[in-house]
Formats: sequence, structure tokens, C-alpha cells
Amino acid sequence: MYSLEELLRDSSYKTAVFSSEAVNFLQKAVYMQSGRKGEEPHVKCLIRHKDIRLTPEEAVRQLYVYDLIHTYGYSPERIKLEHAIHFGREVKRADIVIFQKDHPDSEYIIVEVKKPKLLEGKAQLKSYCNATGAIIGVWCNGLTTECYHRKDPNYFEKVKRLPHSHEKLRDVIEERATINELERNNKLRDGTITLRDIITDLEDEVLAHAGVDVFEELFKLIFSKLYDEMKSVRNESRLLEFGNYGDTDEDLKENIQSLFDKAKEEWPGVFAVDDKIRLEASHLAICTASLQNVKLFNSNLDVVDDAFEYLMTKALKGEKGQFFTPRYVIDMCVRMLNPNEHETMIDTAAGSCGFPVHTMFYVWGQIYDRLGLPRRNMFTAEKKPDECTDYVRKKVFAIDFDEKTVRVARTLNLIAGDGQTNVMHLNTLDYMSWDEVTRSQDWIDTYNEGWKGLRALRREKKSNLDFMFDIVMANPPFAGDIQQGKIISHYELAKDKKGNYVNKIGRDILFIERNLQFLKPGGRMAIILPQGRFNNSSDKYIRDFIAERCRILAVIGLHENVFKPHTGTKTSVLLVQKWDDELCPRVDDYAVFFATMRLPGKDNSGEKVYRKDTEGRVLVDPHNHPIVEHDLYSVAIHEDCGGGSTPEGIAEAFIEFGKREGLSFFAGARSME
Repeated sequence: MYSLEELLRDSSYKTAVFSSEAVNFLQKAVYMQSGRKGEEPHVKCLIRHKDIRLTPEEAVRQLYVYDLIHTYGYSPERIKLEHAIHFGREVKRADIVIFQKDHPDSEYIIVEVKKPKLLEGKAQLKSYCNATGAIIGVWCNGLTTECYHRKDPNYFEKVKRLPHSHEKLRDVIEERATINELERNNKLRDGTITLRDIITDLEDEVLAHAGVDVFEELFKLIFSKLYDEMKSVRNESRLLEFGNYGDTDEDLKENIQSLFDKAKEEWPGVFAVDDKIRLEASHLAICTASLQNVKLFNSNLDVVDDAFEYLMTKALKGEKGQFFTPRYVIDMCVRMLNPNEHETMIDTAAGSCGFPVHTMFYVWGQIYDRLGLPRRNMFTAEKKPDECTDYVRKKVFAIDFDEKTVRVARTLNLIAGDGQTNVMHLNTLDYMSWDEVTRSQDWIDTYNEGWKGLRALRREKKSNLDFMFDIVMANPPFAGDIQQGKIISHYELAKDKKGNYVNKIGRDILFIERNLQFLKPGGRMAIILPQGRFNNSSDKYIRDFIAERCRILAVIGLHENVFKPHTGTKTSVLLVQKWDDELCPRVDDYAVFFATMRLPGKDNSGEKVYRKDTEGRVLVDPHNHPIVEHDLYSVAIHEDCGGGSTPEGIAEAFIEFGKREGLSFFAGARSME
């Protein structure tokens, strides 16, 4: 009898990793047959069912096939040898290929035994797996077996063993993470890479030719991942579901779709109930692997905001002159208006809902203090006290005229507000059409709760003209003119000196008048406007209109880099309070607070500039996030960076001004930290 030991003696192949049953079977199956070199060992192939000459590498292949069938339980019908793999015009042959059970034309596992050296074998495996989409690659020389999971084209991770036919790869790997492990492994932790960077790479390498709406598909993934993180924050032992944990591309798509469906149920009104993930399974696998070690929950929304701004700016916001307001500008406005939990607020040009969400954070700090609870990172998935969710449900509102923008805003508001949101899809300026819009059943199904709350704040029961809000904050779009006569004819600021309505007017001008209609007497407003509205002689009538109705509290000149890279238009923040006999008695002569931002927060290309210590290290806040270099307000510094805080800024100076002037909303000012 011809022995396997003799066959393999002078080769690099061995039988050590195979079962004794496999070795005994092959040993008995060997027979001698005449060949080119005389009598040569042959065997009948377990898959091809034909006589083949037994070389050392063929012996290892037949042993591996035996164990695949008898030890791992794979049926011979799923196995193919010398499977053709195409690289353009070139065709190569993979030693062993196992196909997916439910997709018999899709490669699942590729085994390479031709290359007895690991380095060469692994390189061959990578090329085969990437060309076919197989998620498992195995190299074996009979002495050693290495099994790899293809997580993405550039990353193959070693796993402890091959899954049996009744198992999935996720059953044999140990990498599924808890939320605490995600925090430790967060790709964004050190600030050297952003979510925008990751999305840009995905767009360049995967999504550019995927034939899908890139915004919609990435929005679905971010939405699903936020839900997954929230569930794990509330149960820290729970394993995260959003990830490529060894599934086939098709199984992974099924898992992510299931997660997306759960998120839609938890946070309704953002996606349609029957919405599906439309990415091809192979594209989804790469996107998932790229995003799974990114932690989205962040103290000030910068992580997801940055990504959404990138996705939306060119297609939506940039054309209309509206850009997401930097969070440090928002926080300055919130501090200066000093809202409290008994006051209502609305953002009439909501964008990504920065003003409402950061107003929530600010007021929640007051609620936590009142309840004697320690201040927390407010944008977390932790369950909030009932007082916090009641505040969001009853007091905080937002509207925007762009449907996609509203969905982003609702997402961030739902998450931050623990399932509560009053963000609605309405055209702020065209309030004459609201009654018609709000009769649509589809609109009601999504926005009715917010609409009921908004209606309750109307000055007159059946009129959408005037409201009774305590606070309005907005960064309205200031590019492009309004030309629709049906809108223009309802605004005083749209009249010329003779009292005739003009043919067109700047969008931001109408927002000034409209926002004042939302304010009750004594209510206060922060609005971002082009600098020209404060300087141009032709705009004096606008300034007179405001001064007749309000006390001008402050004008803050923002740096020209604030809205870069989208625009270099110079802007200012205007703060006013409506005249009221009790809260803001009318006077003819009063002080106005003026300030100019000196530290821009961004460089000329629009990239954020971070504050550094004397050794050039970026300073971080108590939530471990980099501190932007600005002078709008003081920021606490993490104790690991020396503690203390950055110098006081414009907001603190205004608070002192407000106390001296006896402004009604500064009976007690507080810190946001």
C-alpha cells in the first residue's frame, strides 16, 4: 500500500491538522496507476467523482474536503474545486470554494492549499475573496490552518476556526462589542478622523456608482446606528447589533434592515414604515464595517451634524443660502437669551435643529440642578427625568420648509428629546397655506402632535399669523429673493416708500417680520443676518421697523470664516426683546451691547481650529471633545488638560450687561457646563 507519509515526505505539506478519519479514509482510497513517470498514486475525487493523480497539494485538498463534508457538515453540492475566478481578462482557479446555502451562485468560503507559505497564500486568498465577495478565506498546508474574515477589502481579521454548516461566522468570532467597548475603540476618539472623512471615503470608493441616493442610504445607516447605541446605553451588557460580525453580505443586509425597522418603530415620522435599505449587499457590508467602530452619541451633536451638513449642503442648503449653524454660535445665543423650563421656544428655520436641541440641553441643566442630580453629557441615550421629556413635548418647537432637512432635524430632536419632537415640515413665510397643508392625512400622521401644540400657542384661535412664544431663535436662509406675490403681499417690510408691494424681496427680510409675529410681548429673539442689514443705508427702514417693535439688546459681529467653506458672507447676530409694559417697558434711550468675534473658530478653508496648550496639544472639554478656538463664551477644560476654563467671552460680557440693565430674563444667569 502506498502511504501518505511517503507522498508528503519531501514536501511542505503535512496531515497534522486533519481528523484521523480523514487521513485513514484517504490512505485507504489511494491506488496506483500507470502515468508519465510509471506507477503513480491516484484517488477518486470526492467532489468531481473522477480519478486524479495524487500530488502533495491534492492530498491536502482531498483531506480538507473530507473534513468539510464529514466534520463541518457541508454538503458536496455546495463545494466546487478549481473554481474559476475572473480578474478582467485573466482567469485563476481557486482550490476549494464553498457556496452560500441559500445563494448557490455566491461564494462563501475560499480555501487555498496551493501556496505552502502563509504570506503567499494569504495574498492569494485576499485577491480571491475581494474578487468574489467571499467573507471567509482559509489557508492550509496540512501542518497549519489559518482562517480569516474579510471585513472589507483592506482588512482581513483572523478567526479561531471555520464555522460548521449549521453555524454562521458570528458564532465563532468574539468581537461583538458593548457600548463601553465601542467608547474605548471609537475611531473618532482622538480627533484625527471625523465622520465626514469616513463618509467622504465611502462616497469616493463605494457609493459614487452604487445607483442610490447617497444621502438617503447613509441617513438610514446613521439612524439605525443611533438606535443601536441608545439601546446599549440603556442596557450596558447588551451587545451592539450594528456591525459586520461575520455574516454573509445577504445576511448582514437582513440584520441591518431589521435594526432599521426597529429604529423606525422607536422614532416614527422620519422614514416611511415600508422604507427599505436600497444599498446592494456588498456595498452595505463595506459601509457597515467602516461605521461600526464609530460612536455617534456626542455631547454637542458635532459628530453627526458634521456628517449631515456634508451630505446636504450641495444638494439642498447651499442652493438656498442656508447653512448649518456652528454649535458654538448656537451656544452663545442660548446663553445670552437664558431660557428656562417654563418658557416656549421655536426655531423658524430649523436646519438640523441646533437651536432647539441646545436650548433643551441648557434647560435640562436647570432641571437637573433643581432635582439635585449631577450634570451629565446631555446628548446621551440615557433615560431622562420626566421633567426633561415634558419640557421637550410642551415647550420646544421647530419648522423648516425642506422635507429632508426636517427629517434630519426630527431625528436629532427625537433622540436628544428621548422620543419627543415638535419639528414640522412647514413653510414659515407662507403661513397662508398652512391650513391646506395640515389637512393632508400623510402630513397629519407625521406631525399632528407638534401641530396641536403649535396651534395652542396662536394669539387668535383660528389664525396662523401671530403666536405667543417666549423665545425665537433662527438662522434663516439669506440667499435668493422671494418673488411670489401671494407671499409678499402679507408683509409690511415688502412695501416701498409709497406703500406699494415690491416685486421681489430678500428672504431674510421677511423672516425678520415673520419671527417677530411668533413672539409674544416681552418675548426675545436671536436671529443671524447678513452684516449689510445693519450697515446699508437702504436697509434703514428694516432697522426702524425692528426698533419700533422691540428693544435692541445686542449685535454680535461674527467672523467671516464662521460659515466657510460654504460662504464667506459677513454675518451678525441680532438680539431683541419685544416691548411690553411689564417685561420690557418702552423707553426712548437705552444702551445696546455691541461685540465682535475675534477668534474665528475656523480657518480660511472652513476647517475647525482647536484651542491648544503651550505644548501644542489640543485641549478637550469635560466630555473629552476638542475645544474650538473661539471667544464667544468660556468653556471648561478637562482636568487631564490642566483643568480650569478658557477665558470669558462675549456671552459672559453680555450677561453682566444684562444684569446691569435689569433685563427681565437675567434675574439669575447660570453656566451651561
